[in-house]
Amino acid sequence: MTFTQLAVIGLVALAGPLLAVRRSWHLPVVLGELLAGIAIGRTGLAYVDPSDPTFTFLADIGFALVMFVAGTHVPVRDPALRPALRSGVVRAVLVGLAAAGLGWGVANVSGVHHAPLYAVLMASSSAALILPVVDSLGLGGPAVIGVLPQVAVADAACIVALPLVIDPAHAGRAALGAATVIGVAAVLFVVLRWLERRGIRDAVHDVSEERLFAAELRIQLVLLFALAALALQMHVSIMLAGFAFGLGVAAVGEPRRLAKQLFALTEGFFGPLFFIWLGATLNLRAFGDHPDMVVLGLMLGAGAVLAHLVALALRQPVSLALLAAAQLGVPVAAATVGTQLGVLRPGEAAALMLGALVTIAVAVAGGALAARAGLVATAPHEPAGAPVA
Repeated sequence: MTFTQLAVIGLVALAGPLLAVRRSWHLPVVLGELLAGIAIGRTGLAYVDPSDPTFTFLADIGFALVMFVAGTHVPVRDPALRPALRSGVVRAVLVGLAAAGLGWGVANVSGVHHAPLYAVLMASSSAALILPVVDSLGLGGPAVIGVLPQVAVADAACIVALPLVIDPAHAGRAALGAATVIGVAAVLFVVLRWLERRGIRDAVHDVSEERLFAAELRIQLVLLFALAALALQMHVSIMLAGFAFGLGVAAVGEPRRLAKQLFALTEGFFGPLFFIWLGATLNLRAFGDHPDMVVLGLMLGAGAVLAHLVALALRQPVSLALLAAAQLGVPVAAATVGTQLGVLRPGEAAALMLGALVTIAVAVAGGALAARAGLVATAPHEPAGAPVA
């Protein structure tokens, strides 16, 4: 990784804002960044190497920050979330049951007998993708708030379930690791709430703002990176570390100044870099040698959409059901871990990512439909999970 490559990555990342600048198109910023990554990565020009340790590490930082910001945007302090939590859990369970049946069907039709893995993929959602779409399109209101717990529950459950279905021999270790990360995040929440109630956080905030120390940002990054380090040590995804810590910070209450600083750090550099890296990792050329995997990928994407459409039975709008079908982190983890363990067939990793791309395209369309249907926040530029003052 060189400064020239970083400059090119920053340049092509501008495809995200350029595609999203026209409001009538209702396209999220991350779409352009993913397409730019595909163009300069393994599928396209191969200008950047996503296996480069420096590039991968910077992308991991971006992933942790994206998931942390996603967690902070879940309105856990909003009283409207309590009834939404119940309905969100019910919808996530219903989608999971539908995904189990569809996973079995896809495995039998394709002849690739990984039904449990396919079920987990179809049941998953992606808070890292969906919440940026919600924010960039300005979506809001009770219906949108109701999607957030559904996405959070599905994301967390599938993160925990993935090691059980792809590497059953180490399922106990993965479960212990996830429980440890969640437990430490809960301890951090208790400590942060105590500091808030004692007025210590306000005192630090005032001094930091007056002296331009950025102390709060520094402390939050130390805690986030420490939790991410623990997650890696316990053999679980940093996705869980970032999202769990973000939920804890949201429950305490995130100051607007800190939110703006995190937004600048994430959206200005690390977030786009992560999505560029993710697009660069995709090797869609593998389908040339294994065309049958194209069909598998399309079935996985279609199955995920169908599984999430069962939420219509609980009166969820079609647009939001399509938005909730978006996949990102779980398919990436499945393709990466499955390839490392040698449990996937040739071309199957690319099929998993093709299925994710199908759901992303559907989610983008769902977000646009939601915006056109008027499912937007009451205040301009005030997303569904905006931080408190």
